[in-house]
Amino acid sequence: MSDTAGLEPLAVLADHVGAILRERRQTVAVAESSAGGLVSAALLAIPGASAFFLGGAVVYSRRAGKALLGLTAEDMAGMRAETEPYASFIAGRIRGSHRATWGIAESGAAGPSGSPYGDAPGHVCVAIAGEAAASRTIETADADRVSNMDVFARQLLLLFHETLRAQPRGTPG
Repeated sequence: MSDTAGLEPLAVLADHVGAILRERRQTVAVAESSAGGLVSAALLAIPGASAFFLGGAVVYSRRAGKALLGLTAEDMAGMRAETEPYASFIAGRIRGSHRATWGIAESGAAGPSGSPYGDAPGHVCVAIAGEAAASRTIETADADRVSNMDVFARQLLLLFHETLRAQPRGTPG
């Protein structure tokens, strides 16, 4: 069982983020892997999401990375998925391709088994790119796929909310 203590529900986290983005007239683009689109869905469920949500992609395979983000072998040289540098790179790539104020991304192993890279189920890296950059690695120690997908999505929105709140209320992005 994933530890969700202290994590607000996905819809609540999305609402917090959406309110800040709308107020600041900033935009976001989302790249997900193991969260499978849950972050994009939560943001799009907010009435008026078109004011801040520019798009998203589920980049679940190398083929998807090439097709959706234009990733090349050169981009991936010395990097592998499910790491903070990769999640940060993908956040920056989705931000750039959508000309968004912010790019957010996650890459992990939802379970029930580990990843081909050797990461245990419940391992995810989340990252933010924009006026500030942030990343973190979370280990749930849980093999439940559905639970991990939910936690991964919530952890990405939590990090984004923390990053937004740490930014001064300057000019719109």
